[in-house]
Amino acid sequence: MTRSRRLAKVALGGAVVLTCALPITPAQAADPPVGTVRLSTEKRIEIVYQWAGASGFQYRSATGGSTTWVDYPDVEPPAHAGPDDLATGTDVVNARSGSTVTQRHRSTNVTATVTIPSGQTYAAAVGWSALTRDTAGVPHVLRASADGTTTDLPVTGFPTGAQPTGYVTGGSVGRLAVVYTLDGKRSVGLVDLTDGTFRTYVTDVAEDSEAVFNDRWLVADWKSIRIDAEPGTQPAGVAGLPGRLKAVVGDQVLASDPDFAQGGTPLTLSSRSLVTGVASTVLSPSFGGIGPTLDGGALATAGPSGLDWNVHRITPTQDGETATEKVAKLPPYAVGVQGLALAGGELFVYGETTGVGSRYSSFQLDAMGRPTGQQTPRSPALSGSACLPGDAACPQLEAMGDGRVSYLWTNADGQESVLNLGLDTTTIRSEPTGGDATGRIPGGSGRYVLYKGGSGTQRVVDFPTGTTDGTTVLTRSRTAAAVWGQVIWTPGTNQGAVVGTHLKTGQTVGTVATGAPCTPTDIQAVNTWLYWACGGTAGVYDRATGRKITVPADHGPARLADGYLLRENRTTHELLLTDFHTGTAATRVLVKLPTGDWNTGGSNGRWAADRFGGHIAYLNGTLGEVSIVGSGVPASALAQMEAQTATLPGGPTNLNPWQPVWQLNKPADWTLTLSNATGTVMRTLTGATKGAAVRAAWDGYGEDGRRTAGTYTWKLTAQPRDDQGPALTVTGTVAVN
Repeated sequence: MTRSRRLAKVALGGAVVLTCALPITPAQAADPPVGTVRLSTEKRIEIVYQWAGASGFQYRSATGGSTTWVDYPDVEPPAHAGPDDLATGTDVVNARSGSTVTQRHRSTNVTATVTIPSGQTYAAAVGWSALTRDTAGVPHVLRASADGTTTDLPVTGFPTGAQPTGYVTGGSVGRLAVVYTLDGKRSVGLVDLTDGTFRTYVTDVAEDSEAVFNDRWLVADWKSIRIDAEPGTQPAGVAGLPGRLKAVVGDQVLASDPDFAQGGTPLTLSSRSLVTGVASTVLSPSFGGIGPTLDGGALATAGPSGLDWNVHRITPTQDGETATEKVAKLPPYAVGVQGLALAGGELFVYGETTGVGSRYSSFQLDAMGRPTGQQTPRSPALSGSACLPGDAACPQLEAMGDGRVSYLWTNADGQESVLNLGLDTTTIRSEPTGGDATGRIPGGSGRYVLYKGGSGTQRVVDFPTGTTDGTTVLTRSRTAAAVWGQVIWTPGTNQGAVVGTHLKTGQTVGTVATGAPCTPTDIQAVNTWLYWACGGTAGVYDRATGRKITVPADHGPARLADGYLLRENRTTHELLLTDFHTGTAATRVLVKLPTGDWNTGGSNGRWAADRFGGHIAYLNGTLGEVSIVGSGVPASALAQMEAQTATLPGGPTNLNPWQPVWQLNKPADWTLTLSNATGTVMRTLTGATKGAAVRAAWDGYGEDGRRTAGTYTWKLTAQPRDDQGPALTVTGTVAVN
């Protein structure tokens, strides 16, 4: 069964366009969220300019919706001098209704009205001028007069019998282009709006060619000519650029491809000097939303993705080149969330963001759970995966607490693999399950992922640092189980017993008498806490103190975190938090979740608890939006869960550095020192954990740039980012050959 993915888009300017209507009641939080994030598409948005002048511009999405006005930053608005001064028309907005053209000087709001005479039809308007055509085919230039009347200036020089096929405004308020056909040929000319004269500049142009111009140049069908060229001057050919003509800025003609190929090579806005013939890149990547402004410049969209997609203003420079400036950020569309997970102060969200597939993205959170940065891609674009029927997120995912996510992927034959990704946007590590199907990922941490197959086989998959794919390090019959750090916890032979087995050595590390009256059907582990459940009873055992704490077992599956339990009542839609860190369980309503949402999954579908630090995330009923709230439960002291500190043969080098990983139980800031045999510190490295994992790299060189063979003592000092509890210090040695 494949779960349908219901998406909606937020149109630019604030209008919301939904692909379907769903009866969603927003979340009602008992505790105000400390922050919210919204999952957005990375697909670049194409826009259309309704008007672009000297003080700003107006645009809308190419797919429709409302319009948005933007003022240029730090630009002195042009003064108003009235219709008699055409130059001030660079800030004039024209609007036609029937036979009336209303002209508004945007910076001063002074208006003028042009009345179209009987027998004339409207053609175009720019600046203080409107162009019409009478029944004989003669164009007219109309302008408002001071006494409220309209002046009518017939255009001279327009070829008799010519049939206009298009009117083009460009980077000028003193001229307007007319594309016409005569004797089967297509030509382009300009009306001088000052005196009403028309001149043809380029003939025999292709049917699908563009015409762009400013007060210096006209370029049509890749032929250019100076506006002030002597009559009879033939246009010169322009060497082509990728794409289509978009504008002329100063002496530079701009071109770009109007068709954006999803997933293709980023497209570039290029320019070529009409004086020297030299080509250059103006903006990259750039596509769509490119056009001239009335003051002789241009606007263009550009950016690395839809998450950082901006309108740039392009203006000429004195040396004949162009300058660009960001003048507006375009908000991306929101997209539906298909799953979320939280670990080590990182919120991972899965959804269809790339335009060609789904992707894992993340948001960094501070110690209070507040978002500190923008949406960041954490995987390549991924193909869809088949989903199990019932109440499960698709795909099932688990944030591992080390900057990575593991998830379950199903091929077309229904066979599953455990995948691991997140440290970059290109690498996917995989471990097949031997053809198993209809399985689950109930948990895992750091490098180890627990998989429960539908065949009755249980696996622990190891994704150590530096490997291409995973390895199955343990295969056993399926039972309740939990993995935390280097230990897997499973039911013992005695009633209520839970046994811990070291995944590296295979040795038993301890047997816990939880007090359960039966063999647990669910086991979860976080730090020193062990959760068990069977039938209608559940409890938590504190391995640090030996306390046995009874916790609620109603309302379906629970999720263990550091000192608390999270459950959802699917009848009342309440998300319930049970705080047991003091030894006594106390339950409260954290939030009333939406009655419907974009994902009906369990703990990794519409809500998630951070086992590495304490915060909680949930879908709040607004498309693509996730709220984060604190648990109110103090986190455990900083501790090391697992470490990978071995060196590869040959010792650390520039090409093959030592890359240790220390898996901690919550986020920290760290310092790593490397000292020689005499105790002198030769190198100091600092950083912050990825999730709750320290990932460092050392090439074997000291601060002085020298490399000396020998055994070095490393010392890692980690300071908890939440300032709860003491710092952690661990030491060891590494050899430099």
